[in-house]
Amino acid sequence: MKNIILPDFQKFLISGGFAAENNAPYCALWVSKFLKFSNSKEIVPNENGLKYFLAGLNLENMEDWQLKQSEEAIRIYLQKFSALNRNLQKSEIRKDLSENVRNVINDLRNAIRLKHFAYSTERTYVDWAKRFFEYLMQQGSKNIALDSLNPQDVRNFLNMLVVEKRISASSQNQAFNALLFLFRNVLNLELKDMDKTLRAKRGVKLPVVLSVEEVQKIMQNIEGMNLLLVRTLYGTGMRLMELACLRIKDIDFGSNLIFVRGGKGDKDRTTMLPELIRNDLKNHLKEAEKVHKEDLKAGFGEVFLPEALSRKYPKAAKDWAWQYVFPSAKLSVDPRIGKIRRHHVSPSTIQKTVANAVRKAGIAKQVSVHTFRHTFATHLLMNGTNIREIQDLLGHKHVETTMIYTHVMRNMSNAPKSPLDTLLEG
Repeated sequence: MKNIILPDFQKFLISGGFAAENNAPYCALWVSKFLKFSNSKEIVPNENGLKYFLAGLNLENMEDWQLKQSEEAIRIYLQKFSALNRNLQKSEIRKDLSENVRNVINDLRNAIRLKHFAYSTERTYVDWAKRFFEYLMQQGSKNIALDSLNPQDVRNFLNMLVVEKRISASSQNQAFNALLFLFRNVLNLELKDMDKTLRAKRGVKLPVVLSVEEVQKIMQNIEGMNLLLVRTLYGTGMRLMELACLRIKDIDFGSNLIFVRGGKGDKDRTTMLPELIRNDLKNHLKEAEKVHKEDLKAGFGEVFLPEALSRKYPKAAKDWAWQYVFPSAKLSVDPRIGKIRRHHVSPSTIQKTVANAVRKAGIAKQVSVHTFRHTFATHLLMNGTNIREIQDLLGHKHVETTMIYTHVMRNMSNAPKSPLDTLLEG
């Protein structure tokens, strides 16, 4: 071999007696192929990634000893070489957070999962908790005494975020919600009346809404599955993650209904299934089912289920009914348990699709995926739909939240005439 592949790993194999000197380069080559494969498929190089890699090999052109060599070499890399490197790195890095704080972070993750919060919420809350403890360390509390934490620590941290970091009101409230959860559910400490005094107040802001013509222009610049995604957003009023997490079983073609499960506030609701997308959606599901069957043949095909459901229905994770309506184009590793699964379409994919279409359409508005939800509600109002019915379709707890769209509709359709326009009349 002209190029020396993974020289440190080869030295490790030889010095540890795992491979002879003449076989070490071939073992390293297999590991190199595995790492390139993991990178191209955007999966974590671990035991589950190894299973995925081996399943994709062309066994017809391989001898049994070659398959065995590849599997053993990769396992040595994962279980011994990588583990040794990680331990060496850990010993060289100073422990910024004390052991008790690390335990609190782990307890926070477990508490969030018990509440069945979204994975994005878990990441956000853990991030704010880490930033809070890092702030305390910067104030001289290198050995943080958890039992001495108090509301003033939270108040000082939030004040720092506002004064020094200049974070927005929504980010300030997000940080507070994370710390409130940490104190109540992990540290078993109450913040008393701070939930009333520390929340940043935001002024009333009218949502950005598109006209019918602007919606049409945007959709003219989208095609394929992405067009189906955006049509579904506008036609149903669903939130971004509600659409991404939609399951096969929650579409009722007979009743023209879509069941939104575990929406904001963990509430279920129904919304309409637009007639325009029925046939396209059925054709899309036929193609998605083919992919699911191929995954099952390859030893995968299992979708994420909440822990309680996975215990109650252990075989449901592979059932077609529980699969995502809009699955990802690639298999990936579940970050919580390390299993290889076909996740739902990435939210960023939908966001990029909308952003590109808005740019091509030449629309000079601050349009996001959520804009289609605002537009859905406003256009229903303009068409005479009752405000209470729109409240139910959107899943708003209070009708006052839905009433914001009446202001938008008034501005769009019944705005008074400017005195400038009447100046020369009569």
